[in-house]
Amino acid sequence: MAAHIRHRLRKGATTTAVAAAAVAALSASQAPGATPATIGGQPTGDATPPTSSGSTATGDSPYYTDLPPLNTPNPVGPGEGPVVTGPAEAGIPATVLAAYKKAEQHVKNTRPGCNLPWQLLAGIGKVESGQARGGRVDANGTTLSPILGPVLNGNGFANISDTDDGAHDGDSRYDRAVGPMQFIPSTWADWGQDANGDGRKDPNNIYDAAQAAGMYLCANNRDLAVKADLDRAILSYNQSREYLRTVLSWFEFYKRGTHQVPDGSGVQPVDRSDSRTPGRPGYTPLPTTVPSPSGTTPSTGGKPGTGTTPSPAPGTTTPPPKPAPVETIPSRPSPTPPPTTPTPKPTPTPTPTPTPATPAERVNRLADAGTGTLTAPAGTEFAERPSVVARDAWGNAVADAPVRFEITGDTDARFADGTTAVTVTTGSDGTATAPALRAGEKTGQFTVRAAVAERPALAPVAFTATVTIGAADTLTRTGETGLTAAAEGEFAQRLTVKATRKGAAVPGTTLTATMVTTAADGTQAPSDKGPYFKDAQGNPLRTLTGLTTDASGVLQLPAMYADGQTGTFLLRLTAKGGASLTVELKVTAAA
Repeated sequence: MAAHIRHRLRKGATTTAVAAAAVAALSASQAPGATPATIGGQPTGDATPPTSSGSTATGDSPYYTDLPPLNTPNPVGPGEGPVVTGPAEAGIPATVLAAYKKAEQHVKNTRPGCNLPWQLLAGIGKVESGQARGGRVDANGTTLSPILGPVLNGNGFANISDTDDGAHDGDSRYDRAVGPMQFIPSTWADWGQDANGDGRKDPNNIYDAAQAAGMYLCANNRDLAVKADLDRAILSYNQSREYLRTVLSWFEFYKRGTHQVPDGSGVQPVDRSDSRTPGRPGYTPLPTTVPSPSGTTPSTGGKPGTGTTPSPAPGTTTPPPKPAPVETIPSRPSPTPPPTTPTPKPTPTPTPTPTPATPAERVNRLADAGTGTLTAPAGTEFAERPSVVARDAWGNAVADAPVRFEITGDTDARFADGTTAVTVTTGSDGTATAPALRAGEKTGQFTVRAAVAERPALAPVAFTATVTIGAADTLTRTGETGLTAAAEGEFAQRLTVKATRKGAAVPGTTLTATMVTTAADGTQAPSDKGPYFKDAQGNPLRTLTGLTTDASGVLQLPAMYADGQTGTFLLRLTAKGGASLTVELKVTAAA
């Protein structure tokens, strides 16, 4: 029984301590008259910037200031496993929780000295986006709709001109914080990650964003197990001491235990730092409590200690209240006011109407739309055509975007109209396909580049095309001297032929030479007697394969020999593509 009482006392003390800490944090960050975290991106009040200077991950954008509930999860003992029930705020959407833990493991493998706990990522994710708006992400971890901070145009926030051509935030004039971890594009350019292996570094994907946040927090060789390094890491995200306290309160809350909830069912915060800043759109002052002169809080009912005036007891007289002392200020002669000049009213500056982004400006990336192998014999048309798809920052197809296809490299290949560059507009599905390609006479490889017109900073898609050896349409013999040999002798002349296509020489084309006989019906078949070539061992060989024309399209055959048979024989040569040539060989009796 005593042990049971001691356990209850310990548990009560722990809960009380946690509650006291949470109340202290609440008083520090949301008390009446508390200074806003930031104004115009600059810290105010006690929002002391860190000692190091420079930009922050979020550009000091607004954040959620809700604090954890006082009924924190019960602590988890060794071997007890994760908390599976608890306050609703302790629930983290399944995909978001998986992303935090995956990021922790990645940092553990790449920067083990950083000691990053996933609960810190959860704390930052809570104040930045409410855990991706309660886990509104798809199966790959990408938010169902973009999460964008306010336009950082200097109007109540920092002034950060566009750094990504609107690729991530859709704004080509100013930057905005993007995604569940609220990176500004310039920071994402340095720290973006591809954690889910889809080939993209997407700030709207919780896996990519969580891993990027982990690597960012570990910068400058920080050890997050050291309190000073932990504070510096959080302040590098947003230069505000209120922000630091808010993140740390969630960090401690999540360390005491969490549980997984289905995606989309997480509790979303409602109170943001910019909603409490006078002069900003949507400003709503926090409720204040005015203490009574006696130090008690005003209420109703007349009960002792409530701060109200009790009713007098029957039969007693209530003395009149004493008048408050009045400070007497000596009278002074009223000065004569100087003449006033009416101040001219300034001419209002018209607010410029934002120009909607063009299709080219909306494109975030180009990707291969499934182009097959680009190979064609010289002088022929390629069967495949390069094709790409244009997508915006959220993966949607972009129609009407101009895509320029350009042939580069040492080649005489051309598009069907004879040009080396052409611009094609994407269709409703975001795809653009180049015109047909025609191989030139030059063999080898060249490149077709596809890029968004007038967007040189956007990575192009490169296709490798190969022109193979062409097919000859004609074989001709060079020289007219007859090919004659005596029985058992060698032919005095060497046969030379040339391969051409449309009158042009075909270099590198392959030929086959075969000794043949003609049957009574006119068909030809390989011969097993008469003239022959020799193999490497000197044995008779009546068919040669793999013969290749030189750079001029010319081929000289090896020496030929006659056996004991006399008469007229035939040699047939066939080139790749079907062109053929038949030559007569005569064998006479020996002298």
